[in-house]
Amino acid sequence: MERRRLGRLGHQSSVLIYGAAALGEVSQDVADRSVQEALDAGINHVDVAASYGEAELRLGPWMPRIRDQIFLATKTGDRDAEGAWASINRSLERLQTDHVDLLQLHAIGDLGELDLATGPGGALESAVRAQEEGLVGAVGITGHGHEAPATHLEALRRHPFATVLTPINVVLSRDPAYRDAYDALVDEVARQDAGLMIIKTVSRQNWPDDGPDEHRYATWYEPLDDQRTITAAVSWALSLPTVTGLATPGDVSLLGMVIEAERSRVEADEGERLLGAEPVYSSPFIDIPI
Repeated sequence: MERRRLGRLGHQSSVLIYGAAALGEVSQDVADRSVQEALDAGINHVDVAASYGEAELRLGPWMPRIRDQIFLATKTGDRDAEGAWASINRSLERLQTDHVDLLQLHAIGDLGELDLATGPGGALESAVRAQEEGLVGAVGITGHGHEAPATHLEALRRHPFATVLTPINVVLSRDPAYRDAYDALVDEVARQDAGLMIIKTVSRQNWPDDGPDEHRYATWYEPLDDQRTITAAVSWALSLPTVTGLATPGDVSLLGMVIEAERSRVEADEGERLLGAEPVYSSPFIDIPI
């Protein structure tokens, strides 16, 4: 699997980042098979979060065996320093490790959330403290929603976050305002030599309100779920300038197709054309579940 430099952190990360949200509601046996599938494919970067159900607990038993082989990232969704400090330490305990390589401020998708997390007494204070004490190697930021790229650009102006995890896919890129905000973020990421990772690569749309196929995957959005469209989406995303990698979707059943897509990439223009012909394809942020 291709690897790319994770900004100034220098880690050579696999272009597929294992999205451990997929482990939130599965058994340990299912989790073990999925983690092994990722490792066998060459994935060396694992992304989890305190809020992903039992995911940290499912990864914990693996750490004594693979901790020195992977780049391990987790997230705190707390906005205040006290809550974030407790979250960081709880994550380390659940993950059965004494440090993570990256701690991300999670779900910062608008300026209000950014103000809470980066202001006095905010979560950023504890993230920096954890970095100073060796509990985390670096601090990053993530977020969903149509305001995420602009919010992450402002975040980089306030603090030198080492990484950004932000949404982009073909349908989002066709919104001129969204694409302008994303491109401005990319420019600043490059200027600061931060690592840029992307999410929602294989999102198709919000789940329909009704119908026989409602919520047939663990993802909160309806994903693309056939090899042709997933290959198109992954190919297009990995062609974007500055992108280090993309997080795999939050359902273990989709991992194999994403791995195959990375192996069998098509030209970016062809991927965009294929997705543009999809009869149902829209932003997953029209209605984000609370």
